[in-house]
Order: sequence, then C-alpha cells, then structure tokens
Amino acid sequence: MKKLTLICLVLLIALQLKAQDYTPAASNLKQRAWFNDARFGLFIHWGPFSIPGSGEWVMNERKLTVHNYTNLKDFFNPVEFNAEQWVSMAKNAGMKYITLITRHHDGFSMWDTKYSDFNIMNTPYKKDIVKMMADECHKQGIKLYLYYSLLDWRREDYPHETGRTGQNSGRTGKGDYASYLQFMKNQLTELLTNYGEIGGVWFDGHWDQTEPEGSKDRTSRIDWKYNEIYGLIHKLQPQCMIGNNHHLTPFAGEDFQMFERDLPGENKSGLSFQKASDKLPLETCETISNSWGYNLSDTYYKSNKELVQMLVKAASLGSNLLLNIGPMPSGKIQPEFQDRLAGLGDWLKIYGESIYGTKAGFIKPQAWGSITQSDSKIYIHLVDGKTTMLDLDNVPVKKIKKAYLLKDKSPINYSFKKSILSINATLNNAEPDQVIVLEIG
Repeated sequence: MKKLTLICLVLLIALQLKAQDYTPAASNLKQRAWFNDARFGLFIHWGPFSIPGSGEWVMNERKLTVHNYTNLKDFFNPVEFNAEQWVSMAKNAGMKYITLITRHHDGFSMWDTKYSDFNIMNTPYKKDIVKMMADECHKQGIKLYLYYSLLDWRREDYPHETGRTGQNSGRTGKGDYASYLQFMKNQLTELLTNYGEIGGVWFDGHWDQTEPEGSKDRTSRIDWKYNEIYGLIHKLQPQCMIGNNHHLTPFAGEDFQMFERDLPGENKSGLSFQKASDKLPLETCETISNSWGYNLSDTYYKSNKELVQMLVKAASLGSNLLLNIGPMPSGKIQPEFQDRLAGLGDWLKIYGESIYGTKAGFIKPQAWGSITQSDSKIYIHLVDGKTTMLDLDNVPVKKIKKAYLLKDKSPINYSFKKSILSINATLNNAEPDQVIVLEIG
C-alpha cells in the first residue's frame, strides 16, 4: 500500500510539473501586450436562452428538462442578426475586441459543429454565427475572443452528479469525463481550425465543481485536465490567450486573469476573493443592464457617466473592461445598448489616449477619481464632480513639463516641489470625467 501511495504521489507531482511547464510563445506574449493595451472589449451573451427573455441561466433557474429546453432550437431564427452592424457598433464604441458566446452552459453551439446536434445549423436560421462574426471581425480589424463553457446542463457525459448546477434537467445517466473531455477537445479544435486567427478562449464553469466562492477549500471535484485542454489550444494557435473564469488565482497555462462584476482588488459581487495577478493582463467583465442575457424584466441601464467612470477606474487599476450586451433573440440590439455604446465611442474619441496603452496609476483610485499613465504622461481623472483643487504626495517623476486639459489643451495651474503636486483648476464638473494631462520628464 505504501509503495502504491508513493507511485501515485510521484505521478501527481509529475502531472503538476507538466502543467506548470508552460512557456508562452513569442506570439502569445505579443498578443498579451496587445490585449493589455486594448483596454476595452464587447462581451456578447446571445443564443436560444434569449428566447424566454429571462437571462442565460433560464434552463437552470426554471428547472427545465433537457427534452423541453431542446425545443428552443426550433424557435431560434435571428433574422435581424447582422455581423457587419454588430462589429461596426463595437468598433465605433472604441472597443478593440469582441468576446462572443460560442457555447454557454445550456450546451447550444453557435457554429457548424460535427460533435453536437444542438447547434445553429439545426435551427430555422441554419447559418454559422461564429463564421459570420469571425469573418467580419477579421475584415474590420477587431480581435475575436471566444467564450466556451466547461460545464453542460444537457449532456449525459458531463460529470453532472457532482455539479452545483443543472441538477433538475432530468439526466439519469452517469457522467464520463473522458468522453466529455474528448468532446470539448473536438469542439475547440473546430473553433481554432475553421475560423482564422482567434485572440483568446474565455472559459467559464469551473466553479460548478467546487464549493461556493469564499469557501475555505475550493478544490475541484474533478480533474479537468487543463494541461491537455490548454496544451491543445496553444498547439493549434500559439498566440491564442487562455483565461478561465474560475474565480481563483490563475492556473498554469493561463494567459490573462478575469474578474466577474468586480474590478481587480474589489469583491462587491461576492465572487472575487482572489488577488489580482501582477504577471498577467487583467480584465473585468460587467453589464450595461443588470443581466448578461436578454431579460424582459430588466429595465435598468447604467448611465453614460457610470460606464465612462467604470472604464476609467478599470484602466487606472491596469485592467481591461469587457462590457456586455444581451441582444434580443431576433438578433436586434436594444436601442439602450446602442445609445450607451455610441456615447462611450464619442467620449473615447476625445479621451482615448488616457485609456488605450496606459498602465495603472501610481496610486489606487480615490474618492476624487483616479490616475492612468504612460511613459511620458500622467492622466488625472477627476470624476467626483466637485474637485477643483488637488494635492498629491510622492509623485514618482523628476519633472513636470506642463499640465493641461486633454479635451482642449487649455493650461492648468499647478506647482510641483519635492514630489508634491498641487493643482488648482476651474473645471466644468458636469462632465463624467475631467482629464488633466501632465507631461513628465
């Protein structure tokens, strides 16, 4: 028995070393750098789950069986979907990439897959959504990232017996992870072979096999074999970034870290107990409304001011903002979403240099606002609507050449002595963000 235990321990250590033996390709590091500069992307939650108008978790929350839920594919006919308009909308909003749901927890595949009948080609629409979006993103110079669920509320071979969700779908069989793993590998191979260059894969669902967020022990009940999944992705497309929304410290083989409904270092959602990585690019995903997928009862939409300030605060913490929309089942995007995105685009046309390609400020966000910076400039974002005088200690520069408002280059009165900066400015505080530029030497 002792000998067997020793052998198992050696094998476990070997597997861990193999998983940790990930050296990113030069193209991957280049993609990480691009991603870190991009700062702003569009998240799209859309599929048959949009039809009931109750969000993307409707199958789980209404305890719908596999048999009944599968009928939704016969109703999914998004005749108003227009990839060119969707991508143009994101581009005009100042977004640099799109993260598209390819397969959510309900198991529906938005592309022409050979490995599941529950897919877009078996709907009245019969057109490959992923292909149309990929082609249009490549045409318009927008990077495409693909969301892919690790859990499945429909498949028998998913280890549903130990899952936290999907327990009312009527499955009676026994999970078989070896079979399910091969299924995922097959689908990921399709996605990374048939749709051109992919910026990254955005995994979700790991938490289905752990205790709830905040628990002392969040060890997974199954071995997901990420070394195999991640290894396959990096083999097929070495530049392709991998992120996993497990709400934990990044695992070996991952290329960026995401936070759900939280900025790095915050935990307002109760999902983000993990620390922000100081080695990987960061991303916060948030919604414009209160829902991810289309929800008829959700009538709240964040204001342009709230969204601008969210983007600014994310950038000041060194994080991207992945802002979500949940289109209607028809493929139409609600006017409220379109208006918010257009407003952000107008703001970024003026203030984009204070967001794109910047790094986290030398101090954390404060009540008055926050700071982003580049190698030659510091951007002070005043967002509280009342600050006109500001004193900052320990400013880490030797010289400030000049200070001015970013919007019109009008000069700002300031003094800088012994690393203490004092600013005295009369500002139009009706704007969501007053940006002062310090040119530094």
